[in-house]
Amino acid sequence: MRIRYKKWARPELEACKFYINEPEKLKGKWRENFKNPNQPFYLELGCGKGQFMAKLAIENLDVNYLAIDLVDAMLGLAKRNIEQAYIDNNIEPNNILITRFDIERILLILDKEDKVDRIYINFCNPWPRGKHRKKRLTHSIQLEKYKQFLAKNGEIYFKTDDDDLFLASLGYLEESGFEIIKKTYDLHQEPIFERNIETEHEQMFSKQGIKIKALIAKLK
Repeated sequence: MRIRYKKWARPELEACKFYINEPEKLKGKWRENFKNPNQPFYLELGCGKGQFMAKLAIENLDVNYLAIDLVDAMLGLAKRNIEQAYIDNNIEPNNILITRFDIERILLILDKEDKVDRIYINFCNPWPRGKHRKKRLTHSIQLEKYKQFLAKNGEIYFKTDDDDLFLASLGYLEESGFEIIKKTYDLHQEPIFERNIETEHEQMFSKQGIKIKALIAKLK
């Protein structure tokens, strides 16, 4: 998603107590930076404006969350949405961290000591052109990286509107040693999540009559 530059985003992020400015320094030590480090640790790759994470984290205070995006303007909006959700519920944001980083280089900030229990990937860029497909967040190249920091039986929760990306992702996951636990080609008619928090993209595509594809995969 393209988004206009927002001059306020960087200053607000740097002043935000749950924003991590130098994530490389926390490699292998992410859990230590939460109030309750022994809770499950979930990761969202490409958090966008943060509406999904804002709802997820506030509803699950017994889970620690890290949300990553590459664009300051996007993270600035995510920071505001997450912050407002905690203010509305009169709760301190002790179970959420956000950071700016290139997901293709994720092994610079996460390793096996971090033991991520679950990864959320929602409506990522489908990169339909052949030469760009290796950039997909569900491509085998990326999945092999995720395996370096996923805990035993770690999971991937994935949603997309794109048929080709979904079918390809099923293959990528199986090739990389993941087991498809659940899948659906129409999430709103065949729910597979205990609770489905709709993203902005999900609402937009659903209104257009596009079926939402989704899966849960577990590392064998």
